[in-house]
Amino acid sequence: MTSVSPSPSPTPVLEQGTTGLRAEAPLILDTEPPRTLGFRDQAAFWTNLGVSLIGFQSAATVLVVNGKNLSIPAALTAVVVGTVIGSVMLGVAAVIGTRAGAPAMAILRGLFGTRLSYLPTVLNIVQCLGWGVFELTVIAMGANALFDGGPHWLYVLAAGALTTAMTIRPLGSIAVLRKYVAVAVGIAMLFFTVELLRRGVPAPKDGSWSGFLPAVDAVIAVSISFVPLAADYTRHAKSTRSSFWGAFSGYTVSQVWCYVVGLMALLQVGGDADKIFTTFMGITAGWVFFAVLVLREADQSFANVYSTAMSVQNLFPRIDRRILTVALGALVTGLALLVTDFSGYEAFLGLIGAVFVPLSAVLAVDFFFGAGKREGGWDLSESAPTRWLTLLPWAVGFVVYQLIYPAELTGWASWWPTFWTHAQNALHFQPQVWTSASLFSFVVPALLTWALTPLLRKGR
Repeated sequence: MTSVSPSPSPTPVLEQGTTGLRAEAPLILDTEPPRTLGFRDQAAFWTNLGVSLIGFQSAATVLVVNGKNLSIPAALTAVVVGTVIGSVMLGVAAVIGTRAGAPAMAILRGLFGTRLSYLPTVLNIVQCLGWGVFELTVIAMGANALFDGGPHWLYVLAAGALTTAMTIRPLGSIAVLRKYVAVAVGIAMLFFTVELLRRGVPAPKDGSWSGFLPAVDAVIAVSISFVPLAADYTRHAKSTRSSFWGAFSGYTVSQVWCYVVGLMALLQVGGDADKIFTTFMGITAGWVFFAVLVLREADQSFANVYSTAMSVQNLFPRIDRRILTVALGALVTGLALLVTDFSGYEAFLGLIGAVFVPLSAVLAVDFFFGAGKREGGWDLSESAPTRWLTLLPWAVGFVVYQLIYPAELTGWASWWPTFWTHAQNALHFQPQVWTSASLFSFVVPALLTWALTPLLRKGR
């Protein structure tokens, strides 16, 4: 890959050897991607990713924060605000992917230099593998609720096989999601919304606005987990307008809807997240529509496995992506058969936010304000020079996030929150009700990157 200007390609570019609707994603990194995805393709893809079985259960992280219940208006506001903020970040990442025409981690070559881009690439590989394993486990849990038991290993293997098959022809899979799956999911969501409303939604006990911003951060963390993946798909978009509005509108509408349904189901089972699936199954004919949601969960695992392959290609650009996706699909499936403890899920979300919220800020500012006047433009080549200075705002943003909302790791990593508590005391800093970890860790590195722009324009 070579240097590119941060501006959209004027016409779609098809992969060599492919034509029309049969165009598929390139097999190796150094190939121009076909530009075949319009607004409807993008919107349907991100709409599907915004609805998930995890999202229903994640409503618990919004409704109950630090042991205190949020009121219904507070919880709904937190969902909307957090989703919109996260979707804006997602939309910006989508535009960068369309303009650069490269996978997400390869784009970071222009920010950090090729060798230094390996650091966030490895972190993203770990994140995607973790999410992939978790998604297969969630699918198995959904199948277990659907069939009232059964072999866990069989559900995992079936989900892993479907996931791997989808990654071999990613653009074809996105087309199927647009034509069939998005419609079925919309019908299923409408059915559950109406039925849950008919049952009535009890208000949480002692509900208040206390913990509103931590709840917003939890919602942003879910959205931000897709930011490091966005360009893997929007590099195939026909225009920046379609990529931004497709990602923003599709993900915003579906995630808000998903959380609202999850909140209603959660309140009807007394706040017990483990009983949400039982609520869906308890509705007359609910199993039919719940089966749709379980089956479509495979698009989540698909996105994680495929993006893992795209990240690996930044390290090894000439390995055939089909080999990578099959190998990674088998790895994720194998790990899902072994890993059963996800008690640190909320802490994992917090750590994801701490890493990728500030990174998205640094990338956006440098791409739109620095690269255009930098000698050589946005360098995506294997010889892109190391730019050490870009690590500074990223690191500052990470520290800001942890000082405000340190990841509550447990077990062998229990020293982590203790360290940041000591750091807060040493700095005489205590988070206030108005301090949002996500917002501050985005704004601070963005401003710092902008201030460093004259130095960053020099290249190294």
